[in-house]
Amino acid sequence: MSAIQVYSEIGDLEGVILHPPGPEVENMTPKNAERALYSDILNLSVARREYNQLECLLQQLVPTYRVMDLLKDVLRSDEIREKIVKKACYHEGHPRLIDQLLDLNEIQLAKQLIQGVPLERNTLSGYLSNEHYSLRPLHNFFFTRDASVALGDRILISKMANKIRDREALIMQAIFDYHPRFRVQTVHPDEELASREEISFEGGDLLIAAENITLVGLGNRTSSKGIDFLVKMLAGLREKHHILVQELPSTPESFIHLDMTFTLLDNDSCMVYEPLILKSNKYQTIQIDLDHGKVVSIRNVDNLVSALGALGMELRPSFCGGEKDTMTQEREQWHSGANFFALGPGKLIGYNRNVHTLENLHQSGYEIIKSKDVLDGKTDLSSIKKYVLTIDGAELSRGGGGVRCMTMPFKRKK
Repeated sequence: MSAIQVYSEIGDLEGVILHPPGPEVENMTPKNAERALYSDILNLSVARREYNQLECLLQQLVPTYRVMDLLKDVLRSDEIREKIVKKACYHEGHPRLIDQLLDLNEIQLAKQLIQGVPLERNTLSGYLSNEHYSLRPLHNFFFTRDASVALGDRILISKMANKIRDREALIMQAIFDYHPRFRVQTVHPDEELASREEISFEGGDLLIAAENITLVGLGNRTSSKGIDFLVKMLAGLREKHHILVQELPSTPESFIHLDMTFTLLDNDSCMVYEPLILKSNKYQTIQIDLDHGKVVSIRNVDNLVSALGALGMELRPSFCGGEKDTMTQEREQWHSGANFFALGPGKLIGYNRNVHTLENLHQSGYEIIKSKDVLDGKTDLSSIKKYVLTIDGAELSRGGGGVRCMTMPFKRKK
């Protein structure tokens, strides 16, 4: 059986990759926060406590792997470590670092590839530089969703929209290409065709609604040419395939990916940010139909929910921020209120701060459970059909993402 198997967003989870936030999150200042794709700097100790709730929950429920551990395993091979180091250093314009990095053991090298390589000030240029790092820290890597995507039995390596995140994709590709736990064939754009100005796509914009239905966000992180590449790839998977494209606002930054406005919850329900997904607005929803490897139709449709219904997926929407107040909807969408991660059908994890969203889910039959009650053994999940496990997210949400953003599932039951 393939190590990779993801044919839906909600199949029972059987394997997930995480990366707890580490020193790389603190290795930024207010001056470079914007370049690091943050609007603020995070308190690492608080973010770690919150993330620990998520990781402990997942470790208790499913097989869980850490990026750092997998990368260390891969770097034990001299041949592979040389490939990774050379590609990272040449791509980021620091070939002189190659020998220095190759002299490190796998533990030291894995840390420097993620946490950054400090700039040596042993030249005048280095002494005068405003930079702190030669290879910059991967501040965003705890959002493991973005750099790679499991689609069916293969792994798609993302073409990141911002160069500062390219090493995340390189690391995930190395893990899936070379780690004995996986060793799967990864798919990625031909380097000659993938200039950053034309092609970009990130995992937060891809949702697998069904084996033959894929949802994609079109916005700041995933371009139209990036979606064209995805369409070409998906055309080879099934005789018939449907791709629903949702255009996203360019501002504010909370609309960074599709999963910040829409996630699947159960076989018959979804979470929506109503103003964008259901109400009349200027942002298009487009359906692309594939048949035997060819695009047979591209057309506008009313919205994702109605389009999925027409394809046989009747979904009842729940509402980010509730249904009563647009200001509350906006506030909770900003704090990843639409961003839920499914352990299985109707079994979700999300932030506890989005109280109106959780109340709306409770009204739809979900039991709202604190993660601490599960970890302390006070709640037996086996007897509960539909639930939301809540984790603290006051600090994590300030990084610009939710629980789905922080998880990279690679195996689910069909």
